[in-house]
Amino acid sequence: MGMLDGLLGSLMGGMMGGGQQQQQNPLLAIALQMLQQNGGIEGILGKFQQAGLGQQADSWVSTGQNLPIDPGALGEIFGQEKLGQIARQTGMSEQDVSGGLADLLPGLIDGMTPQGQVPADSGDLVNQALAMLQKGKFG
Repeated sequence: MGMLDGLLGSLMGGMMGGGQQQQQNPLLAIALQMLQQNGGIEGILGKFQQAGLGQQADSWVSTGQNLPIDPGALGEIFGQEKLGQIARQTGMSEQDVSGGLADLLPGLIDGMTPQGQVPADSGDLVNQALAMLQKGKFG
């Protein structure tokens, strides 16, 4: 659980400039839900590979530098309708949702694959991370 504590804490700190965990960015929970709803880490990686973005997705799993993802590509991968739904749900613009998820997903996947490969229990990790985030129990 320590890995998830650190991962969620660092992602929350990075999104909010530190310490304001009460006003958590809704995109972290949404990113975890997207992982959960799209076959976990492997499912999301498959979607990026099918869209011709396998090199970027593979970099997030590897132990090297994370390659960025163009926010515009997320509409192609997840569908503009889904991004619009997230925008309405969060009160953010579609551009902010796409940009935020494009910033968040590489670090999230990287943090959940610290050994440079998708762990066998990656589905459990996603569920545990969501539960921890909903309870506000992370470092």
